[in-house]
Amino acid sequence: MTKVFIAGGSGRVATELIKDLVATGNQVIAGARHPEKIVKMDGVAPVKMDLHGSVDDLASLMKGAAAVYFVAGSRGKDLLQTDAMGAVKTMQAAKQVGIKRYVMLSSMYALQPEKWAKYPALASIPDYNIAKFFADNYLITNSGLDYTIIQPAVLTEKAATGKVDLGLGDETTNPIPDVAKVLAEVLNRNNTIGKVIMMRSGDTPIETALDNI
Repeated sequence: MTKVFIAGGSGRVATELIKDLVATGNQVIAGARHPEKIVKMDGVAPVKMDLHGSVDDLASLMKGAAAVYFVAGSRGKDLLQTDAMGAVKTMQAAKQVGIKRYVMLSSMYALQPEKWAKYPALASIPDYNIAKFFADNYLITNSGLDYTIIQPAVLTEKAATGKVDLGLGDETTNPIPDVAKVLAEVLNRNNTIGKVIMMRSGDTPIETALDNI
């Protein structure tokens, strides 16, 4: 059993991620600006989290956790404070309290700005892409954490398929439950540490795809 801290615990991906983590015996501390919106389950402790606050405040919420997930997002309303600097603060807070494992939910081609104009879904959100570019780069080059970055394609409300393609490909969507499952599965897979993993809908069972990284 692992105690996990989730930043952005009330969102669509977070809700499915929490269910997956609890189902495999983990305990979750879920931080959100509106903790009352966090899914109510045994093994889940909702806490009020403000990404505009200090690193010290975030660190106090993370104490006792062995891993941190960042799945927060402002949906374009607060990109600098939430998607960019908010992410960096959670990295700094994790390091402050001695947490090494960190899993980031990012975006397809976040680290390859030359690709953004080629895909309509990315071309329409340049400021979001920039925020994720800087957050991902900080995680890789400055955080000192055992990171995994998951870069899914466009999220959809479709039902889970349990199958993905990792890396490059033509499919440009991901059902949210499949993204959450990948996030949950990488937690204890050492072969995903230090990796940036692009994912999309595909034909390979999630566990098999991750085994083959």
